[in-house]
Amino acid sequence: MSGWSTLVQAEALAPALSSDALVVLDCRHSLGRSDAGLAEFHAGHLPGALHADMDRDLSGPHRPGAGRHPWPDAARFAERLAAWGVTPGHQVIAYDAGDGAFAARLWFLLRAFGHARVAVLDGGWARWQALGLPVETAVRIPTAARYNGTFDATRLLGAGEVEIHVATGGLLVDARARERFRGEVEPIDAKAGHVPGAANRPFADNVRDGRFKPAEELAGEFATLLDGRMATELLAMCGSGVTACHHLLAMEHAGLPGARLFTGSWSGWIEDPSRPIATGDA
Repeated sequence: MSGWSTLVQAEALAPALSSDALVVLDCRHSLGRSDAGLAEFHAGHLPGALHADMDRDLSGPHRPGAGRHPWPDAARFAERLAAWGVTPGHQVIAYDAGDGAFAARLWFLLRAFGHARVAVLDGGWARWQALGLPVETAVRIPTAARYNGTFDATRLLGAGEVEIHVATGGLLVDARARERFRGEVEPIDAKAGHVPGAANRPFADNVRDGRFKPAEELAGEFATLLDGRMATELLAMCGSGVTACHHLLAMEHAGLPGARLFTGSWSGWIEDPSRPIATGDA
């Protein structure tokens, strides 16, 4: 089994599932129903997989400005990794229902935690099923481990840092759908619009037919967006710091590592009523 650090194809993962060096985490989630992901997991999942809940496992408790999916603290996240039996030496695979929007959150949590061997299953559960690969309903009991670590704070920005970033000409990219960015609709958060100065690239632009576009194609698209900047100068955001991670994964897949995350994103930005809101196109 090779070390996978961005994406893994179902055809390569299937024969490696029996490896003790592998931990597979099911990140299926629904914004409209908090228990839907767990129900789908129990109905069928990849052999040996464990469930990672977006609210319980991949987010922390709310604090001012943290948004709908607060970034967890390092101690809490280390406890979750240990409970899943993950050690620094494990290869971790994350998957969700299809396009990687939720699995990318776990991917970036681990990468920001210093864990290099983590990848997202390209095409997720949908492609796994389409290929007729093995599925099970039994739930594995993991052997608890120990994991000590800390997050790389340089890649995690709050609203105050975002204001400075934009004011000094930095690139802020919002991963939400175009109509939400323009403020035409807002199905989730209390206010519509976007952070003034942000650009818009929906995370869905990273995929085609449920799978990530080829690395070369993504590299060209992000190079246009960067417009001469280094990848480390891009700051990604979305509604709550989840789908923005899809951009970070897509960029790393394209050979453009080091972009950063606005952890609270739009839902965190609007918690302070004094912050400005823009509507329309960028």
